[in-house]
Amino acid sequence: MPDFNKKYLFRMTHIYNIEHILTHGITHRNSPNANNKYKSIGDNTLISTRNIHPLDNGKSIGDYIPFYFGVRTPMLYVIIKGFNGVSPTPSESIVYCVTSIQQILDSDIDFIFTDGHAVDSFSSKYSKEQIIDIDNILDYSAINATHWKDENDLDKKRRKEAEFLLECDLPSKYILGYICYNEKAKVSLISLGISENKIVIKPDFYF
Repeated sequence: MPDFNKKYLFRMTHIYNIEHILTHGITHRNSPNANNKYKSIGDNTLISTRNIHPLDNGKSIGDYIPFYFGVRTPMLYVIIKGFNGVSPTPSESIVYCVTSIQQILDSDIDFIFTDGHAVDSFSSKYSKEQIIDIDNILDYSAINATHWKDENDLDKKRRKEAEFLLECDLPSKYILGYICYNEKAKVSLISLGISENKIVIKPDFYF
């Protein structure tokens, strides 16, 4: 059986959103606690696509809060470098909010997960009941890979972007910690009231 305490989940956000997260948790776009001053760092075109991408349960992908199973994702590369019409965001302004599958199970919030990028037609969706088989479903070698361009494996990028999709707000008590780029970002997080022992500097998790 997988050790879900060590199955970490990563939600990237702008550091400006952390203050709201500390009070209200990681909130759903339709939540009554949604951040009306939310600073987006994503691809607006992709966000719009997710908002209308249908699922078998009648909802859309945009109805869920997405987390990744790993770091240094293709989306982070786009966010930092500013490709695809996305305005570049400095690494020190991006924070990973870290939780685990076990924390989500403890919260009893419903979720689904995918074995690749959620909007890709080659990706399959899995239910909460199938989480026990996660090690057989996900390709962790792709998820943890530093690079995703591989002429011998053109599907690697899709598998690296496997997603964990949370149906409701995640209260801040289920956030295990925060990962940031440098000391300046760490100082900013501490100034917001986060305990130093919950902050880890990991420049190698960025580009």
